Amino acid sequence: MTFSFELLTEDTHTAARAGMIHTPHGDIPTPVFAPVGTQATVKTLTPTDLQELGATLILSNTYHLYLRPGADLIADFGGLHKFMQWPRPILTDSGGFQVFSLEGLRKIDDDGVTFRSHIDGSYHRFTPESVIAVEEKLGADIIMAFDECPPPQDYDYNIKALARTHRWAERCQAAQTRSDQALYGIVQGGIFADLRAQSAEFLAALDFPGYGIGGLSVGETKAQMHEMLEVMHPLLPRHKPRYLMGVGSPEDLFECVARGVDQFDCVLPTRIARNGAVFTQQGRVNLRNARFAQDKNPIEADCHCYTCRTFSLAYLRHLLIAQEILALRLTTLHNLHFMLDTMRRIRQSILDGTFEEYKNRFLASYQPVKSRQ
Repeated sequence: MTFSFELLTEDTHTAARAGMIHTPHGDIPTPVFAPVGTQATVKTLTPTDLQELGATLILSNTYHLYLRPGADLIADFGGLHKFMQWPRPILTDSGGFQVFSLEGLRKIDDDGVTFRSHIDGSYHRFTPESVIAVEEKLGADIIMAFDECPPPQDYDYNIKALARTHRWAERCQAAQTRSDQALYGIVQGGIFADLRAQSAEFLAALDFPGYGIGGLSVGETKAQMHEMLEVMHPLLPRHKPRYLMGVGSPEDLFECVARGVDQFDCVLPTRIARNGAVFTQQGRVNLRNARFAQDKNPIEADCHCYTCRTFSLAYLRHLLIAQEILALRLTTLHNLHFMLDTMRRIRQSILDGTFEEYKNRFLASYQPVKSRQ
């Protein structure tokens, strides 16, 4: 089976959409949240755990896997699916964000980027062609074009970076040899409506099977992120999936689905879990808080995850204070269940025609830890 996207319905009050992505490793109902497995693993969880949670897509990182254990080794195992024993769809990013985050350790030119490994300081070079070659060896179902990730507020630099990103997108297309992988182009342009529109129109003309939206949630306000999504929505092809890269707090799922986004990924649920923080319908809770020391209740009474069905807040707090590894696994299970279940409910509400009602009800009770309004 090759890649395709089926648009099933569109909300009448917002830009929310429900669809289905078809891939060689199974279908992905959209909108979808993808847990992040940077180094071919979602930290503390097994592939069976993720299947039981209902994950239909996971993300792995090209930069990290290129450095360790290496794309050739993974290819020798038959690709990422067999290497990590995950039977469902995988997306690999291009590694561009990680490379451009290496301040002082990388040098950009029009042909590519030379950088030093954060592991051992060794020198490496990424070009559009070399990145596509690595992603083809990794063998994910969805792969991302190599782009430049500029500071979102610098207009002059964004003009130069956008031209480079567009040239690299064309080179990535030309370099692709595998027909069983869907290559997404990535829209850039910082917080500037004219550049975002220019990028969306340019990449739409290249007819990628899907489109990433990069360079958001990197320091701009929530209002600016929402504005950029509204600019791009009518310009990106209606029958292609839109993937908002690296965004995925609970409130973002609602606000960005309402602005036409189909795919999300974010390290937030797993990262905060390892620090003892969990999501609830009212907002984020720190389980290390002393008020939970004798609490016999679960995290949430109506949550059906393994953690909430089985353990008390007092026990979870004890594990965290005692620095037991099990604590990290149990909090991660809960947070990913929360995100995946919330997204399933969002999708069903779109199909039922009740998305706006569900969005308003959720956001009325959910309090984000901090806001970038």
